[in-house]
Amino acid sequence: MTAGPRSIAGIDPARRALLDAGRVESTTLTEGLAIDFATLMRSALPDLGETACATLRQAAGMGIVKRMALAARLILDRHGPDHVAALYDHPSDTVRGWACFAIGAVPGLSLDARLARIRPLADDSHFGVREWAWIAVRPAIADELEMAISALARWTADPSERIRRFASEATRPRGVWCAHLRPLRDRPELGLPILKPLRADPACYVQDSVGNWLNDAGKDRPDWVRSLCARWSANGPTPETTRIVRRGLRSLSA
Repeated sequence: MTAGPRSIAGIDPARRALLDAGRVESTTLTEGLAIDFATLMRSALPDLGETACATLRQAAGMGIVKRMALAARLILDRHGPDHVAALYDHPSDTVRGWACFAIGAVPGLSLDARLARIRPLADDSHFGVREWAWIAVRPAIADELEMAISALARWTADPSERIRRFASEATRPRGVWCAHLRPLRDRPELGLPILKPLRADPACYVQDSVGNWLNDAGKDRPDWVRSLCARWSANGPTPETTRIVRRGLRSLSA
């Protein structure tokens, strides 16, 4: 994803000014990509100073994920990890996204502690923050994959569909805008502690993620995905499972 802040087509200048000032949330991906990070940081975190803003201005041509990570590092360098929680309720979804990447970048944090800190942002009301949440901690998940799967399996019983969806989305074998998880590409059965509890999840938001998880796995282990979907379909299929299976097999059925 390489679009930078020049992607402003169709955004009213007054609306753009509110976004850059951190006074409103973005409502579309286009708006999120159009935000001027330097201006937003000057407004949201003025104590970081002009050097930090200049660093972000110089990085304006970088991809959005790299710029999010850079902003997070600047925050950590100035304030350390203890300040990050103060950003959880900021009006700007981009600033809350910076908090996600700051959590992902805190050195020496245990996996359990990192997941605990990201959890409120994984349950954020804004679609973009929820994406940043799993992307930001995915490297930590990759580093301790089996431990992460065990921890996230417990999230599949959460009342919030956003938390349940995080467990699936964060462990997709291929995923989007992130490095692949090679062990899950080779052995997708490792993900069953997360997949099985979600195989008939009532939320479409979760169903789509589980289906996409299986679609990812099918690109490397098509027979495994077909076999799993056949078992799920044969053992008391529900409309929810049927929808997941259809989505999971879509590339294999093409």
